[in-house]
Amino acid sequence: MIKKKIRDAFNEQIQHELYSAYLYLSMAAYCHSIGLDGMAQWLRVQTMEEMTHAMKFFDHIIERDGKVELLPIKKPKITWKSPLEGFQDAYKHEQFITGRINELVKLSNAEKDYASNSLLQWFVDEQVEEEASASKVVQQLEMVGDSGNGLLMLDRELGQRTFTWPTAKEGEGE
Repeated sequence: MIKKKIRDAFNEQIQHELYSAYLYLSMAAYCHSIGLDGMAQWLRVQTMEEMTHAMKFFDHIIERDGKVELLPIKKPKITWKSPLEGFQDAYKHEQFITGRINELVKLSNAEKDYASNSLLQWFVDEQVEEEASASKVVQQLEMVGDSGNGLLMLDRELGQRTFTWPTAKEGEGE
């Protein structure tokens, strides 16, 4: 059985992960609106990844006889000055999520909840990847600057990203 403190914190993390998906979907809509469908594709894949992250917490609570409580999700920003500003926001958001995961690790250690700690170690590793991925796009957009050709080339490259639904329990225990 999952402890109440952990359950409540994980329910809150579900909210953050779903907000992440909502934010990235909003960013995708923005990119579509300015004709950058490749960047929108990259962000759509990111949306799906965030949904799977939320479901990992959801399933963990359920598997440990806890009650999932879905909390309200605030409306995300809907427009940015540029793709660079959007991806800078994405990078900042990933840093925020990393901080949340780190707090959950501290809580699971304090509560001696080793099952939750195992799950959270997957997220610790995942957040390294998430931050690096967003940071790389920011760096590339900074390099491109005002070059329309460069922006279109980067848009084409980012559009190659695909999403594959993970199989049950994929990634856990790695």
